Amino acid sequence: MSYSAVEWAGENGWVKNTFWKSRRAGAWVSAGALALLPLATGAATPAKIEDTLAARLAACSACHGAQGRAAPDGYHPRIAGKPAAYVYHQLLNFREGRRAYGPMAALVAGLPDAYLREMAEHYAALELPYAAPPPARADAATLARGRQLALQGDAGRQLPACSSCHGPALTGRLPATPGLLGLPRDYLNAQLGAWRQGQRGAHAPDCMATIARQLSPEDLGAVTAWLASQPVPAGARVAAAPGPGEVLPMQCGSAVAP
Repeated sequence: MSYSAVEWAGENGWVKNTFWKSRRAGAWVSAGALALLPLATGAATPAKIEDTLAARLAACSACHGAQGRAAPDGYHPRIAGKPAAYVYHQLLNFREGRRAYGPMAALVAGLPDAYLREMAEHYAALELPYAAPPPARADAATLARGRQLALQGDAGRQLPACSSCHGPALTGRLPATPGLLGLPRDYLNAQLGAWRQGQRGAHAPDCMATIARQLSPEDLGAVTAWLASQPVPAGARVAAAPGPGEVLPMQCGSAVAP
């Protein structure tokens, strides 16, 4: 099984392959993004940008789509409906260098915690329908292996099931674990590739980095193919936080509320 350079390059690498296409399409920088990026110009009186939540969210919509529903390019994911603590964690990770993606790092550089938390809580509160997934791009055996990894794991390779942490329906778990359905395969491949290469990180212990490095290339492709082909259940909600006495298969530093 082969993967494109974009799929395996991680968060920074795929930008090099798609920058010019995105720029030609006018999607890389928009008026909303400019509202949050300080520009050195010769203008004597810079345009006044109101400090409102709507103005802040315009920058998000430029890449993540209206209301955070996701962009059609396959690399800017849906953020609507994700747990607030997860979105907040990721904004902090970009700001503090645990995630390496230039445009996001520039957008959040210097922004205070309260500012980022308000944005995260806004997107978490959105309950919007999901689009139907595209047809699977894999054969039956590959999809069966992907389903096994997602729902049962592989004890022999010390791989817990995705559902054990990301919720029984893979729609996320409070307080800070995201859902895995409704995401493009290209995005899933890029993120697992970034973890494998050390371009994406989280608070220690970084459980996802461990899992990504234990996945073989074939298993990585299988689980992302299966996940990307699954519809989000109607009326799906983020699962409740683990109850008293419930033990997750791995300790994850980013699975707790910041």
